[in-house]
Amino acid sequence: MAPTLKSGENLRPIDLARAGGVSAQQVRNYVEAGVLPAVPRTASGYRRFGHRHLRALLAYRALGSALGWVIAREIMLAVHAGDTAHALALIDEGHAGLHEQRGSLRATARALADVAGQVPDTTGPRRADLRIGEVARRLGVRPSALRVWESAGLLSPRREGGTGYRRYRPADVRDARVVHLLRESRYPLDQIGPVLDDLREAGSTEELRAAIARREESLTQRAAAMLAAASHLHGYLEEGS
Repeated sequence: MAPTLKSGENLRPIDLARAGGVSAQQVRNYVEAGVLPAVPRTASGYRRFGHRHLRALLAYRALGSALGWVIAREIMLAVHAGDTAHALALIDEGHAGLHEQRGSLRATARALADVAGQVPDTTGPRRADLRIGEVARRLGVRPSALRVWESAGLLSPRREGGTGYRRYRPADVRDARVVHLLRESRYPLDQIGPVLDDLREAGSTEELRAAIARREESLTQRAAAMLAAASHLHGYLEEGS
């Protein structure tokens, strides 16, 4: 928690560092990067930090956690350059991106439910297995993506004798679709395995629903972080006005 400070109170780099959960050297780096406002010096050359610098540090740390450090730095540079409109536009872009991800997740949930319900037909005539290029075209991805998913243990197409070419059966294609849809929603590769295992075992979608719920919770946490970051930035702007 940030210390309670009197207006104009002099702070050392270590005071800001402790309040922001960073090192004193990082505080100095933030000054050089323009993340903190200009720092006056004493006659002997020591920097004189104050409450405004603490506000800027806390705003930057909150923005970085919510929007990423590159965007957070751009916001602070815009503020210190007097371009508040650009800083707020970057905040708006973050909220718009989050809204888009929520919409994408809902669409992914519907698509996954449809794909998960597609039980490969093993009773009728056997359809020709597909090669990697054909599967890639159907999904709209590069063949290299399918190889990455296979290396991660998510896909296991059979290999042709002699040539070693990959051949994707209907079940493999369905699994590839599930992986693709989850990856489009930024789901980590190492967490997709349980979803596929659940689908392969009697076509259950329990883990699939849990995966969507976890992603929704992640977006909710990010929304809360963005709200907190906006509050910090608002406080900093109000103090400087």
